[in-house]
Amino acid sequence: MNPIRRALAGALLATCTLPLLPLHAADKTYGTHGMALFGGQEGLYASHLPMFHAPHEYQVILQVHIADPATDAALRQRLDGKDALWTIDPEKFELSTLAPEAKAPRKEFKADLVQGHFERGGSTQYKHAKVVIDKVLVFRQLDDKPANASMSRYMQIGSGAQRFLVKEIDSRPDFDHIVSYHAAPGAPTAAVQVRKWGLQAAGNDALAMALKTKMAAIGGTIYFETEDLK
Repeated sequence: MNPIRRALAGALLATCTLPLLPLHAADKTYGTHGMALFGGQEGLYASHLPMFHAPHEYQVILQVHIADPATDAALRQRLDGKDALWTIDPEKFELSTLAPEAKAPRKEFKADLVQGHFERGGSTQYKHAKVVIDKVLVFRQLDDKPANASMSRYMQIGSGAQRFLVKEIDSRPDFDHIVSYHAAPGAPTAAVQVRKWGLQAAGNDALAMALKTKMAAIGGTIYFETEDLK
């Protein structure tokens, strides 16, 4: 082989052995962001399962739908009026792209939809579903410093009869808590506060009192977690 061809062959070999680089550098929020999935006919919601370390140190709640109409309808029917846990096992992406002020906000992602917890023995029911983000309801970064709030603030998700109460994570350690709630017509949609007792979930009686409703209106717990928020 003449010297010129040898040099060209060497350059080509060097190019082929270079590591493949991403089209853009991912930020520190890149990862697998599991979510609790809940809702029914009136709305479908996804709540990020947060921790106090990167890339998961954000409380995020989305209103979503499934792109495939048949899957969306079947899922809503299976969730409607139920308190059983479902979760989303999504493709990896940057959680920061869900922020309302993101330069290129994420509009959708692929995910497996799992009955139960996707990391704790749950059963995948729908694979590779396209989850479309209709609205970002909550996006807030958690403070990892030790703190102890005396009250728990529960946000209301949904505005019709079918609603959900989601605890705002504001302490460390803390707990993630999602409860179903059947609201009366015209019931206020503002967040409510109840006294906090360590890492114990707020009782149905306390939530009903804060909402000025009957205890029967408070449904079951969909998700409760303390281990991830130590």
